[in-house]
Formats: sequence, structure tokens, C-alpha cells
Amino acid sequence: MAGNEEGVTMRQTLCRYALVPIVAIAAFHCGTAAAAPPTAPSEAAKAMAEGDWEFSNADRDKRCAITFTTNPAPSGMKVEFDKECANIFPFVKEIAAWSFSSNDFLRMVDAKGKPVLEFTEVEAGLYEAPRPGEGILFVQAAAAVGPPPREPEQIAGDWGLVRGSGKPICTLTLANRPAANDLELIVKPGCDAFVTQFAPTSWQMDRGELILKNARNQAWRFAEGDNSNTFERVPEGPQPILLIKQ
Repeated sequence: MAGNEEGVTMRQTLCRYALVPIVAIAAFHCGTAAAAPPTAPSEAAKAMAEGDWEFSNADRDKRCAITFTTNPAPSGMKVEFDKECANIFPFVKEIAAWSFSSNDFLRMVDAKGKPVLEFTEVEAGLYEAPRPGEGILFVQAAAAVGPPPREPEQIAGDWGLVRGSGKPICTLTLANRPAANDLELIVKPGCDAFVTQFAPTSWQMDRGELILKNARNQAWRFAEGDNSNTFERVPEGPQPILLIKQ
């Protein structure tokens, strides 16, 4: 019996020593995996990091600068917002990192990796994402957005309506006073029938366009030209119709 007990003890001892190299190898490999460098950023991520970007709502009356970097963050890559962003969009305080997901979504996540915003690319350099309470939000290349929308007080005043390349056929006063849901428009005496038949009564700015409306809820739309004091009716007809600041 004593001999059998000694044999069992010897086998247990040998087994314990045999396990030591296996545990050491496993620990080595685990440590190597933990210390592995992060995945290199994709070419698309590098391109984002090289550009200047604007973060805004659809009307661009709320906007700020956003900077994408390829520096690692706990749940992706580091993203930085202009210091005013948190006042304009309080929820950006939750955003800790960004990434491109496998389905090419531009994702902004919190420190735990939970998505805060998921943007889809609608055209080159333009991403959009829905946000409850905010509508559609945009990330777009700063070089492509142009100047910010003009405020009503910058537009208010007398404007001449010109058809073709002739003289003004009407003078309109765009007042900075409320008229229902828009702003008041006054048609001055002596206007062409082309204008009086349309009979505009109000105006507003909508995504950079100047909109003239009548009581029948019909609208003329004008896009700003190269000259900030000129708007051209869109879509353009056989003869251009211009609004020129007086």
C-alpha cells in the first residue's frame, strides 16, 4: 500500500510540474494579445482627419466646427468639438469617439461605445443623421458649405424686381416685421401686372433662399447670386427674374 501511495504522489507532482510551462505559455500569449497595438486607421478615416468639418442642423442656424483625429480613444478615435458646440448642441458632451463601422456609417459614440449619432453619407463630403428633438443633423466639409445663411435683418429693405436685363418692374419692401408665420412684404405703387397678379404679401429665408409668398400660399423662390445684393428666381425661366437691393 505504501508503495502505491508513493507512486500516486509522484504522478501528481509530475503533473503539476508539467502544467507550469503550459500556464506560462498561455499567460505569455494572453499578455501579447492585450498589448497588441490598435488597428491602423483606414484611408477613409485618415481623409476625415485631414479635413475641416462643420457640424450643423438642417437650416445651419445652429452650427459649429468639429475635428476628427486618428488618435486612439477608449471606444474609437478621438473627436473634438468647438468649445461653443456644447452650448448649441448639449448632447455632444456625451460623444467621446468616432469611427467608421463595417457598413460605412460614420458613428459617434460615448465612452462605453454606445452610439450617440450614426451618419450616412448622402454625397461626397456630406453626412446626415436623425436626432430626436433636433431633426436631421449634418457633418459636411467646411470648404463646401459656403457662407452662413443671412439673417432677416441683413435682407430687410427695398428691393427692385427686374425681368430680363431691363429696368425694375416693381419695388418691394421686405420688412423685418412678423406677418403670420413669415415676415411682412409691401408692394409699392406702380408695379407691373406680372407682380400685382401674383400679389406677394410676405417673405422668409429658407436654407439660404429668399421666398416671396402670396395669400394663396403660392411662392416665388430666389437663390443668392455671386453678388450678395442680388437674388435670382429659381428655377430659371426663359428670362431671368432678379431681385436687386436698392
